[in-house]
Amino acid sequence: MSIAVINGGTRTNGNTELLTKKVIQGQDAETIHLKEYHIQPIEDLRHTETGFPSIADDYDSIIERILPHDTLIFATPIYWYGMSGTLKIFIDRWSQTMRDQHYPDFKARLATKQAYVVAVGGDHPRIKGLPLIQQFAYIFSFVGISFRGYVLGEGNRPGDILEDQQALHTASGLLNGSAMR
Repeated sequence: MSIAVINGGTRTNGNTELLTKKVIQGQDAETIHLKEYHIQPIEDLRHTETGFPSIADDYDSIIERILPHDTLIFATPIYWYGMSGTLKIFIDRWSQTMRDQHYPDFKARLATKQAYVVAVGGDHPRIKGLPLIQQFAYIFSFVGISFRGYVLGEGNRPGDILEDQQALHTASGLLNGSAMR
């Protein structure tokens, strides 16, 4: 299993990162902290004659890093009952990549992958985080990614996730299928 973690968290060693480390413990994984990169928001030009222009940012370098992996872990704090803006901007850019001549088989390549979601929130995330999980399910279905499981953890202040024994237990078995939520 070749794993890429796409971390949309904005806090170093935050609750999302700590729970994700539990998921990948003992695995060889490449972690990409989106906060360390400059990713421009998408300008939707799908229906224009000229289409999407090339954008001088770090987005393509991240795509190049995730495409070789067969397993993707999307890690995000739950901000206002959704994924972080950092992760949302990254996923929004997929619309552009699906029309990019440099990635003619982007959607087909995504369809060969499996994905997991790790999300942490402070306001009853096992209930209020479910729409976020549904959003990921729709995203993965659209591009053909196999959605293998998720873990929702509860934590607000730094380190709080270490008190959520249910999330820690789920995280430790997520990749081997012994715990799916």
